[in-house]
Amino acid sequence: MISLYQKKVNKRVIILTFFLMLWACGLVLRLIQLQIIEHTRLKAQVIEQNHNTVKVYPERGTIFDREGNIMARSLPHKSVFYTPFKEESYSFQCQLIDKVKGVLGLSERELLVIKNRIKKNAPFIWVKRKINQEQEEKVKNLHLGGIHLLEENKRFYPHGKLAAHLLGRVDIDDIGASGVEKEYNSVLEGKVGKRLILMDAKRRDYRMETVEEPEPGRDIMLTVDETIQYIAEKELERAVLQSEANRGTVIIGAPHTGEILAMANYPTYDLNNPPQAPTLLDRNAAIHHLFEPGSTFKIVTASGALEAKSVNLDETFDCSKGFIFVAGKTIRDHHRFETLSFPEVIIHSSNVGTVMVGQRTGEGSIYKTIKAFGFGQRTGIDLPAEEKGIFRALDRWTNISVSSLSIGYEISVTALQMLQTINTIANRGTIIPPRIVKKILLSEDEAKEKPIRSKRVTSKETASTLISILQNVVQEGTGRAAQTNGYTVAGKTGTAQKYDRSIGGYSSTSHIASFVGFAPVENPALSIVVVIDEPKGLYYGGQVAAPVFREIASQVLRYLRIPRQRTLRDTIIAANESKRTE
Repeated sequence: MISLYQKKVNKRVIILTFFLMLWACGLVLRLIQLQIIEHTRLKAQVIEQNHNTVKVYPERGTIFDREGNIMARSLPHKSVFYTPFKEESYSFQCQLIDKVKGVLGLSERELLVIKNRIKKNAPFIWVKRKINQEQEEKVKNLHLGGIHLLEENKRFYPHGKLAAHLLGRVDIDDIGASGVEKEYNSVLEGKVGKRLILMDAKRRDYRMETVEEPEPGRDIMLTVDETIQYIAEKELERAVLQSEANRGTVIIGAPHTGEILAMANYPTYDLNNPPQAPTLLDRNAAIHHLFEPGSTFKIVTASGALEAKSVNLDETFDCSKGFIFVAGKTIRDHHRFETLSFPEVIIHSSNVGTVMVGQRTGEGSIYKTIKAFGFGQRTGIDLPAEEKGIFRALDRWTNISVSSLSIGYEISVTALQMLQTINTIANRGTIIPPRIVKKILLSEDEAKEKPIRSKRVTSKETASTLISILQNVVQEGTGRAAQTNGYTVAGKTGTAQKYDRSIGGYSSTSHIASFVGFAPVENPALSIVVVIDEPKGLYYGGQVAAPVFREIASQVLRYLRIPRQRTLRDTIIAANESKRTE
């Protein structure tokens, strides 16, 4: 017989067992809730508290020149980041950051940003991105807790300054900021991935987990030739320094395709070591700097006159006064001439004669011709921030506009627009828009090349006549300094006074000197525009810009292995040598 005591014990066991079972069921239910029902939410919460999502920037596409030489590529570099300790004081953590200050060359502004992030208890803080190998070793040797290294890519330009404005640069995140890098950013950048940096509760240790793989960018091939680019930059720098000019621009093109073989500006900068404010130098003067072209624009005036048939080749113009009055203003020649034929007006660059030609042609035809050559609109080159120039609508012209425009004033252009103009003449009246990228490399065996578009601007007869006149400009006119030994050259000089707002008129001391031309005449292999801004001393285009054309053309034509020709100059030299030997 069960005693009263035993009954009490059994009762207590049953009650205890019930509560234990109840507790166990509650625990199981809680585990089910945490591990199954709320697993996703809680995991996300834990990760949110102890991780940071970092973008994984893919390897940016490589930029090649037309011969396959690398002009820009991405290389792996280490970046430094910091995971703060929760239990450490703010001052202790700041002292830790101060220890890497000298090693990484942190500025006061960078230090302030980092310390503000520490104060806000940020779980992940960039200290310095894309450091060099020497800095990497020094950081490792410090053995500082919470300071870690992460691999990224950094843009590298093998030739430093070469084609700086053309190539452009990228920002710290490898996103194009200017030039080709910006224009073709969507092609070059690839697809950004994601990486989790998971830390323990105290944020003393971490591990990385890639959750989305990045996709590398595609490569592109430029129309530019790095050797031709080097020649252009070398000769441009020499000319700007010798003439003590403010700046200069040279563009070299292939007339028949519109391809740009070189685009140079001086001064320039090293893409691998950009200045503190690189945006001041990012502007590509070849497509951004506007100027009044002066006499190089007489190519357009002459084309309009020939197309309108307002002049004959044997027609003469009396330029003996050396000046002409138009709407109360005086337009002068750089030299007093007598009676000049129409070709001689262009050959000797007579302002007086050209004004007469423009007046006879009429504002309607002049306006139509200027628009047809593409002035007042962008060329469409595949580069960012191209200026369209300034060309007023016909209803805003004044009584002097036809005369001013005829000699290259009352209009602002870019160097590239002038190159496109001479290309149009070289192509016998057909305009072909310029381009920088030859093709996008989709894979090792596949590439996407842009089609060549063209539009007729003048008749072949007009262009052929102009070519003959422009060839004589170089042989016997203002462009004699552009004569290139062994090759025929056609071109036009330009000297324009710069407008000075302080005096409300054109300066007598500040000029734009330019030359635009192509060679060889019979089958143009290259075209060149040279613009020198405010040369000191000699300032005429024929004195300052034409010699730059000669030096560049002679080197580039030899580099391209264009066969030498027997020019009029060669014939005269040979004849003189023959007489000396007789």
